[in-house]
Amino acid sequence: MIIGVIAAMDEELEILLPKLNLDRKEIKAQMEFNFGTLFGKQVVLVRCGIGKVNAAVCTQILIDDFNVNTVINVGVAGGIGKDVFPGDVVIGSNLVQHDVDTTAFGDRIGQIPRLDTYEFVCNEELVLLAKKACEELNENNHYAGRIVTGDQFIADSKKIQWLEEEFKAMACEMEGGSIAHVCYLNSIPFVVIRSISDNANNGAHMDYEKFKPIAVKNSSTIIENMLKLI
Repeated sequence: MIIGVIAAMDEELEILLPKLNLDRKEIKAQMEFNFGTLFGKQVVLVRCGIGKVNAAVCTQILIDDFNVNTVINVGVAGGIGKDVFPGDVVIGSNLVQHDVDTTAFGDRIGQIPRLDTYEFVCNEELVLLAKKACEELNENNHYAGRIVTGDQFIADSKKIQWLEEEFKAMACEMEGGSIAHVCYLNSIPFVVIRSISDNANNGAHMDYEKFKPIAVKNSSTIIENMLKLI
């Protein structure tokens, strides 16, 4: 098994990279892919960059050039569910791309035209492993639910409320749905895990610089625990 670990921030990889027994490093599409062994598992660690295209390109490279057969994506998201607060973790049960809109042709908003699925479902076993890995984050709650993705940084509380009403989503971000889409097309099991930075739906805000070390700690702990459990 080769596991692709896609992080959204350099800081998350900075904790994991020193623990990686590095075999080789390759630059592709301006992304640095670090192949080696971590906690006894073969992994490729990579920061994909921001947005759906970067994330999709990164995922396909992992599959085609590094032969990964499992993908774990960690990063930061805005909370949507009213019970979700900064520092909490949302594990994707499924993902939908909220910025896809072909309703003019009769499609449901979020539906990729002519694709045989509406939502991209995370692998059940990986979701369970992520839940177990989160149990060591004693200071924060963790949830499983829908995460929505779009090429938009959403700070408007009305848009957040719309995402909850329209998609019943728990969190929103900018990469996970496209990673999920690529994994679905390639029949690769995946899971998307997000640390929550703020929630305009319940008035919970945290300064990003204050939140960043929390997110990094959460993400690195979850990855470490998952790799040990796999």
